[in-house]
Amino acid sequence: MKLPSIEAPTLAALIGVTSDVALIIGKDGVVQDVSVKKDDLASLGCHNWIGQAWVDTVVQDSQGKVQEMLAAAAGADLRWRHVNHPSPQGADVPMQYALVRLEPDGRVLALGRDMEALAALQRRLVETQQAMERDYLRLRHIETRYRILFDTSIEAVMLVDSNTLRVTEVNLSAQALLKDATKRLVGREVMEAFEPASREEVQALMRMAYATGRVEMRKARFLGSVADCTVTATVFRQENGAQFLVRLLPQDSPKEQGAQGVSALLSQAMERAPDGFVLTDRTGSIKAVNAEFMSIVGATAGSQLNGQALEQWFVRGGIDWGVLNTNLRQQTAVKDFATNLLGFTGSAVAVEIAALTLQSPESEVFYAFYVRDVTRRQLPEVRETSGMSDSVAQLARLVGRLPMKDIVGETVDMIERMCIKSALDLTHNNRASAAEMLGLSRQSLYVKLRRHGMVSEGETD
Repeated sequence: MKLPSIEAPTLAALIGVTSDVALIIGKDGVVQDVSVKKDDLASLGCHNWIGQAWVDTVVQDSQGKVQEMLAAAAGADLRWRHVNHPSPQGADVPMQYALVRLEPDGRVLALGRDMEALAALQRRLVETQQAMERDYLRLRHIETRYRILFDTSIEAVMLVDSNTLRVTEVNLSAQALLKDATKRLVGREVMEAFEPASREEVQALMRMAYATGRVEMRKARFLGSVADCTVTATVFRQENGAQFLVRLLPQDSPKEQGAQGVSALLSQAMERAPDGFVLTDRTGSIKAVNAEFMSIVGATAGSQLNGQALEQWFVRGGIDWGVLNTNLRQQTAVKDFATNLLGFTGSAVAVEIAALTLQSPESEVFYAFYVRDVTRRQLPEVRETSGMSDSVAQLARLVGRLPMKDIVGETVDMIERMCIKSALDLTHNNRASAAEMLGLSRQSLYVKLRRHGMVSEGETD
């Protein structure tokens, strides 16, 4: 297309319409003049480019493009190239340039377009694509979790289309219950899973659930079954339609009902037992107590004890718990462990404890403690006290026969023997626990045992 000669003002107006930045570049590649249309580009400091090589005003990655554009400017083809300028704000500013050679002096006119809007649009497109991918992965994960929960549920569940009453999904428990391992029921009417006599009941169940939006329940019989089952249905919305969530609950057999009845009786017997009962985990955290144990410690509700450490109710605290825990780990059972419990009022209650180790089906270890209040059985203790008084009286009769130093030594030895024997009896001859109970080191206890002749000569610690 042939155009007449264009005057300078007209050319300037044309350049302003077609570009955001215009550069006059000499044959040596140095910027001689700059024209900026957009105020946003003034932050680049374009007017400071005058006197600089154009290649020095772009980022390093774009310098090769600038050199190629200057070398190819003599050609007739007008080609736009993407170039990035560094910005004082930190982010590079994308521009698109095309070069036009000005005859006859060999200078070049560089027309630049601001690509920031397009770059922002591209970034939004990339961010949107990434968000869609994240949503897709999230939905995939949700679908996977739903499928796992649906197929591993112990309840028999079917999904039924509300318009056609055809089965859309059946979980593994429902397949086993209906003896439909190949999922032949999927795509067929749900009524085909029931005996003809029960189909009207199932239809009424579906209609009522759809009308009320609540969970409805009916008795029905599976095809080929000899006993009724409980069928529940609830409606939920999905996309543009509705579906029924149908749960199939078979009746327990008489044998299972009998086993459940025995379990209920055992639980009732434990709750009403005349002795206290405490169930803890391996760390001693209380999981359950009965009414008698609450009475012993003065609690008014099980919630006051559940989750608490059992050792805090012992007068000797961690010492008694350590003895019980050690014996339960080694022997799995403890009998006639005498100790004192501390009630809510601060008073001590004398008790005897029997305990055993239990293991759940999940291989978790629990301890069961049977606690008997023995505060009414104080007469033997009185007799023991009287016996001690007799021993003291016998020691008193030694006055005048032996020096007081020897009498005091005999008294100390007698008390030491009694304390050591009691500690060994309480700990079932566990010397480490007995030493802790007496406040002695194991070596000190062993020395006293040897001194009082309570170990054989050949026995080692």
